[in-house]
Parts: sequence; C-alpha cells; structure tokens
Amino acid sequence: MENNFKQYVSTILELDYRKTIKEADTTELYHAVSKAVMQMIKKDWDKDAGSKKVSYLSAEFLVGRLVYSNLLNSGLYHTYAEMMGENNLDIGIFEDIEDAALGNGGLGRLAACFLDSGATLGIPLNGYGIRYKYGLFKQYFEDGFQKETPDDWQRFGDPWSVRKEKEKIRIDFKNQSVYAVPYDTPIIGYGGNTVNYLRLWQAEPIEEFDFELFNEQKYDKAVKNRDEAEAISSLLYPNDSTDAGKKLRLKQQYFFAAASVRDMVRRYKEKHGNDFGHFPEEYAIQLNDTHPVVAIPEFLRILMEEEKLSFAKAFRIARETFAYTNHTVMAEALEKWSISLFRAVIPNVYKYVLLLQRALVKELKAFGKVTDEAQTIYNIIDGNLIYMARLAVFASHSTNGVAGLHTEILKKDVLKEWYEIYPERFQNKTNGITQRRWLALSNMELSGFISDKIGNSWILNLDNLKKLEEYKDNKQVIKQYADIKRIKKQQLAEYIKKQENIEIDPSFIFDIQVKRLHEYKRQLLNAFSIMDIYFGIKEGSIKDFTPTLFLFGAKAAPGYFRAKGIIKYINEIAKLIDSDPDVKDLMQVVFVSNYNVSYAQKLVPAADISEQISTAGTEASGTGNMKFMLNGAVTLGTYDGANIEIVEQAGEENNYIFGARVEEIEAIKDTYNPAKIYKSNPRIKRVLDTLTDGTFDDDGTGMFKELYDAILKGASWHEPDHYYLLLDFISYTDARLQANKDYKDSFEFHRKCFLNTANAGMFSSDRTIKEYAKEIWGLQ
Repeated sequence: MENNFKQYVSTILELDYRKTIKEADTTELYHAVSKAVMQMIKKDWDKDAGSKKVSYLSAEFLVGRLVYSNLLNSGLYHTYAEMMGENNLDIGIFEDIEDAALGNGGLGRLAACFLDSGATLGIPLNGYGIRYKYGLFKQYFEDGFQKETPDDWQRFGDPWSVRKEKEKIRIDFKNQSVYAVPYDTPIIGYGGNTVNYLRLWQAEPIEEFDFELFNEQKYDKAVKNRDEAEAISSLLYPNDSTDAGKKLRLKQQYFFAAASVRDMVRRYKEKHGNDFGHFPEEYAIQLNDTHPVVAIPEFLRILMEEEKLSFAKAFRIARETFAYTNHTVMAEALEKWSISLFRAVIPNVYKYVLLLQRALVKELKAFGKVTDEAQTIYNIIDGNLIYMARLAVFASHSTNGVAGLHTEILKKDVLKEWYEIYPERFQNKTNGITQRRWLALSNMELSGFISDKIGNSWILNLDNLKKLEEYKDNKQVIKQYADIKRIKKQQLAEYIKKQENIEIDPSFIFDIQVKRLHEYKRQLLNAFSIMDIYFGIKEGSIKDFTPTLFLFGAKAAPGYFRAKGIIKYINEIAKLIDSDPDVKDLMQVVFVSNYNVSYAQKLVPAADISEQISTAGTEASGTGNMKFMLNGAVTLGTYDGANIEIVEQAGEENNYIFGARVEEIEAIKDTYNPAKIYKSNPRIKRVLDTLTDGTFDDDGTGMFKELYDAILKGASWHEPDHYYLLLDFISYTDARLQANKDYKDSFEFHRKCFLNTANAGMFSSDRTIKEYAKEIWGLQ
C-alpha cells in the first residue's frame, strides 16, 4: 500500500505535469498527493451500505484543509512524511493551500466533526450542503478596522471533489429554474475502512448559450440567466438586511434542501420502486438548525404531487424520517420568513406549509388547545410570518439541544410550549469534536506523549484518556507535558511572525479567545478586563503579574457594525500596550487576522488559558472549549453551555469559573441597572470611559460611542448591557488574576491542564454520533 501511494504520486506528476516530486511546485504536488489518496480509497467510496443511511443537511460544512486529515485517516500520513523526507521536502508544504471555509463557526465545524465520526464508526452518515464559490470572506486589518475580501478557496483547485454531472437536479423557483449539480467529497473514516461522502450542490443555469445562434439580445439574456443562477451558490450567508438579500437566502436554503431530498427520493426509488412505506427504514434526515427546515414541506410536495401519496401518509413518513437539532437560545436566530417573500420565491411549497398548519391545529385540538389564543404560540403561520423552528418541531420525531443546560433552556423557556405537548420528542446530545483532527493531527507532540503513556487506543476511544490520571502526581510526567506546551507555543510564535509579522514571546502565558465575533460571546468583556489589568499595573495595585499574551481571533459579519467596533477597540488596546514601555514586557494583545480552521489547529495546542466567557444561558454548547480542554488549556469561563460539563468532568478546581449563573440573571433581569454599577465602581467607570474620553480613536466612525451607549443606555431593540458585561466584570478579572497567580507554580498549573486532557473523553464527536445513531436515527 505504501509503495502504491508513492508510485501513484510519481505517476500523476509525470502524466499531468512531466515533473518529478522534486521538480513539482506546491500546487502540482498538492494535486498529485490528493489524487493519489483518492485513487487508494476509490474501491470503498460510496458503496451502498445496505443499511439505513443518515443524511445530514447543513448550510455550513467547515471542513478546513482536507489533505492532511485525509492522509491521517487513510493511514497514509507516515508514508507521505517518509516520501517527503526522501525528497528533502517539508511535510508542512501544503500550509499555503486555502481552507475550504464553507462555514462561519461552530455550526459548520460540528458538521465536519460529525462526518468524520460517522465514517470512523462505520455509520453511513453523509452530508448535504452548498458548494459556495466563495467561502466566508477573508479578513485583514487596516488601521485596526476589519476589512473583507472574497475568499476564493478554489484558487489552488479542488482535487477532493468529483463532479457528478449525470445526477444534477432541476430546481424550480417562481420565476427561475436552475440546475443543482452535485460535487462529492469523500469522507474517510480513520483506518480507511469506511468512506462516506459530502455532497455539495452548485447552482448552474438551465440553458447553455449557443454561440452559433448569436445575437446581442439572446446573449444578454443568457448572461443574465447565468449570473442569476450562479448567485445562488456564490456566497455563504449573503447580507439579508435587504429584501433582495432575504430572497437570496431563502433561495439558497430551498436550493440545497430540495436537491438533497430529491436525491434521496431518486436513490430510494432505484431500490424500492414506488412503495414509500419503507422510506424511514432507509433514510434518517437530520436538520442542522433551521436553515434546511424547508426540506420538510418540499418532501411532502414530492410525495403528494409526484408520487400521489395522501397527506396523511406523506406526513407520517416525513415525521418518522426528519429530526431537528436546535443550536440557539436566541429568539432572533430562530428563522422566520414573511409569507409574501415565501410565496414570491417558492409558491408551490407554500401550500404544503398551509397543510402542515392545518394538521397542527387539528393536533392541538386533540391536546385540548381549542381557542385561537391557546394556539397562537404554536402556529407555524402566524400573522404574516412562517416560523421555521415551529415547523421543525411539529413535523419531526425528535428535537435535540446540544448541551445539558441548553436542552433544559429549550424545555423550560425557548420551546417550553412544545415540550409541554411532546415531552418524548426532546432530548440532549452534547456536542463533540473529532480527536483525529484536534489532537492526533493538530498536536502530534502531545499525541505521541499520550500514546507513549497509555497506548494509541484513544484515537478510536477517547474515554481511554482517563488512564492518564495515574500520572497526575508524577512530577517528571507533568514536566514532560509542560515541555510539549512550550514547544507548541514556540511553533505558534513562529507562525504568527510569518503570518502577521508580529513578535510574541513564548515564555508568556497564552490567554486565547478565538471564535465568531458576537456580542454574547463577550470579546468586549475580555477587552475591558485587559484595560483594567493595564491600569492596575500602571498604578501599582496589581503587582507580581506573570507576563501574558492576550490573543484574539474572530471575524465580524460584514454588516455587524457593533462587532466591527469591538475589533477596532481591541486593536487600539494592542497599539496602546505595545507603545507603553511600562507594561509592554508584562502584557501583549494580538488580534490575528483571518482566523479559520487551519489557524485554530495552531492556536488551540498553544493555549494555557481558554476564554469561554459568554453570558450564562446564551451559548448553546460550544466546541472550541472542548478543543482547548483536549489540548490541555484550563477553561476561564462562565457556567454556560458545555463549560458546565467540562468542569463536571475535569473538576471546577482545575478550571476558573466566574460570573452570574442563569438563575441569578433570571432573578435580576427586570431590575438590572448597569448605570448604577458604572457610577459606583471606579474601576469599571475608568475602563468604560476609555470608549469616549479620547484614550482611543475610532476615526470618527462613532463605533466606540455606540458601544458605550449600548451598555449604559441600550438601544431600540435591547435593554442596557443586555449581555451583563458590567455585572460579571469584577468576578471575571478576579478569576483571570487568580489564574495568572497560579501559573507561577508550574507543576500545579500544568497538573490542572493535564487533568483537563485526561478527562476530555466524553467530548469526542464519536460519543455524540453513537447517541444520535441509537436514540434518534434508530441505528445499532
């Protein structure tokens, strides 16, 4: 097998480029290595599992760079490394290959982890989504402001995708028809025994322009049709602040949901003909949040209009087939579409939403909810709006949250009326991450250390990390563990120097917050705390401070003014500290640009402290917190999302938990007065005032004043300080300073880190997928 792989690489380079391995450039070698792996796994790819198949519908799949993970999972990584060594080439040569950034954050990365686990466990779990021409934008900074440029992730080519022209599907909107053309990417399970697929749909025009029949009018029409078709799969999350943007988003969702459902129906009919009674035995469809929920009425439309089933039978099949994962407690994130927009885009589907609404009313009456008032909170169609989360809960057999606290909030608050009538449908599935990418691949030094101590069975059974606990008091072992952390910090320092041209000191504590930029994730609280520490060091109230790098990575949505203001504020703090000789040897703030999966694979293993500081009750789960824990960072966080389960596993004494809990916030939310805290606490006032007193300059944009007013005055759509930054400020900074103090005892601090790694077993996505398979999808 090893010789075959090397031979394939050499042959492909010779045939395609007339070059040897030593002569090939990075792109040529990347294509040759990728095609060689594809050749090696060809016989296992997309063969009918013969059992129930799971289709995971998601608007995002944040798979990252595929080449290294596919080499690892196929068992070819060491052969690849050997081949590169024989030719005096760097195994990291593909670091410049773009990530396939077809996602925004945790939602898309979770989907990618799930696919890895499904294939590794031998479960026929296949992904369906959109092949966006441009991924999430590339980010760079100009005078501290975020700027965006298109992410042309295919500029190095896409050797991991196979176009399936013969399986394209026609999708009809009200005034437009397009083809959904599938591109299949293999999902290779660890050990290479199972190869599933990720099918991403690309939108293309129905009519090809015939130049022989050229005339200007026809040409202009053809170009317009092409551009309108390609726009559907052009951009991840187009700006929906306009009607045109909303229309495009709905088109995207229907486009991939309809194509995916029709693809499954086609495959089913090839096997079972027109007898759809066995469909739920053949397929389970998991809806990853509300984006693909339109698949349900579309499925009904196909079964009723094209296959001539009754509504009762079609609805029974749909309900047994579909399951819904909720990822948010934010009401504004539960999608709603105006009826007028829905009918302007997909009128043929709207009638099936109406049928679902009628079925809902009938079912509510059976539950004794007979008045219009009693039914209002359930209505799928209410006023001029279609509520997609309500549709999902009603028309599926399972609704799950993604962490223990999150699921309880769904039951008691966000979806409490549904839990009241369908308690048996609600369950929890705490998220997970794949240890193959996030430890075996990202941190080979720590992987080798762990395997040396307990064997390598953890790669397939992460619970076995628990065996590390027998070394928790062994000073020599903890020192080895700490030495690996220093190596990863040095590697990150070198990478940041290369990427950002910024020097960082690996001897500093690395305190890292990397995630999507959103107010509830409270990057601003982190920034305020840094300023408080800065002032404390300057005035002498903070003494004996262990030098610390405060590192951020995040992208703000292009239209999210406030989030962009937070980025500018953090970059202003970085500039202030860097120019101040009194503190620059004790503190450094760095905001890395264009944070993505590959950057995370460098950042996560180097962290000493993992910042997970969302307001309690706002983070559904988080998976970044799990990656940091696995790689031996302590969690500095609120009692929120999966942080709760992390401290349950590793011990609160080995992490740093601060801030108000959900029930405490609930008790004070009607009387909370941030202005009173601001006026009564000089530290808080001093920090908050830096937004408006001239300490920092927002270049006349008004960004900083807007942030200041949001906290003290609120806005038309929210109360003052609606994420309780001032409430948690002192508790947060105290916890941060305690961690800083504890770091001085290297053995005790790294013992905490070690125990986090040893107790990360439950956070494998393998465990999560086994639970989905058994308890939702009906697989053994």
